[in-house]
Amino acid sequence: MKITQQEGKRKSLNEALITIAALLILLALPSLTGSQKIMDFVIFAAAYGVLATALNLLIGYTGLISFGHAMFFASGAYSFGALMQSETTSVPIAIVLTLIITATIAAVIGAICVRLSEIYFAFLTLAFQMFFHSVLLSWVEVTGGDNGLLGGIPTPVFFGINLAQAGTKYAFCVSLAILSIYLLRRIVTSHFGYTLRMIRDNERRAIFLGVNVFLTKLICFTLSAVFASIGGIILALFISGAYPDFAFWTTSGEAIFMVMLGGVNNFLGPLVGAILLTGLNDLVVHYTNHFGLFLGSIILLFALVLKKGILDFLDPVLENLLNKKIKTPNDTSEVENSDA
Repeated sequence: MKITQQEGKRKSLNEALITIAALLILLALPSLTGSQKIMDFVIFAAAYGVLATALNLLIGYTGLISFGHAMFFASGAYSFGALMQSETTSVPIAIVLTLIITATIAAVIGAICVRLSEIYFAFLTLAFQMFFHSVLLSWVEVTGGDNGLLGGIPTPVFFGINLAQAGTKYAFCVSLAILSIYLLRRIVTSHFGYTLRMIRDNERRAIFLGVNVFLTKLICFTLSAVFASIGGIILALFISGAYPDFAFWTTSGEAIFMVMLGGVNNFLGPLVGAILLTGLNDLVVHYTNHFGLFLGSIILLFALVLKKGILDFLDPVLENLLNKKIKTPNDTSEVENSDA
């Protein structure tokens, strides 16, 4: 037991160091490359990476496939944008209020949705998303309707931080994304995260063991929505606006594809999927307008050849290589794998 606790502390320390290293690398990227295009790509991928990683809290760790997570992405963008346009709140307070608004919406919708499972859960989340999208289109005086939030999103200086400067905005968005992904990692490696796995693998056993499955699913649903809204905040800051497409079903579809592309059983899989999909999008549109054709081809490749996401495919290969180099009597590889 003592060895396991030490191993856990060492692992937590390693994850914290890796997170800090990743943040430092991303912060140094503008100075190293001097490219505004790369900075824009990183922010865009970070926004969708947070959305996909948050969605995988439901898909990969709880076994609930949501087709409506874009509504929380849009909730973050619109709530933050509207609060900032009111010019009555600072950026930090607007972010906190946005998370509270999204958490409230998610708790109400989740209390209805998590009572169902499988395809019924998926369709119900899709229905709520389309309802939310319709509200955005029809509530013109607040949301701007088809045109979205016009006039830009003001970002007054707070604590000496001026988000009107491109470099500062980049650093702020990247830091927010890295912090979100680190917190999501802490969630999935906590006791709560292992309870989610238990519910995913055998819900009846979890009930027999005294787990309040409904409440656990509802908390997971709400947490996932809150982090998805952070992705929306990042994108709203980046483009200085919010649009109804954020809440359309195609955005949810893209997020699910990012999860499936990167790997549903690996924590970093959705983030890798988001980087690959946004990168492919940027690359392909330079040569053709038929992005859907290439996307469909990639889906067929993964469905028919790999039959799993990229990191899900690479994990066994890397694990075999690692086991050949490091083999200890007290092998904890099974515990390690369950953390992924």
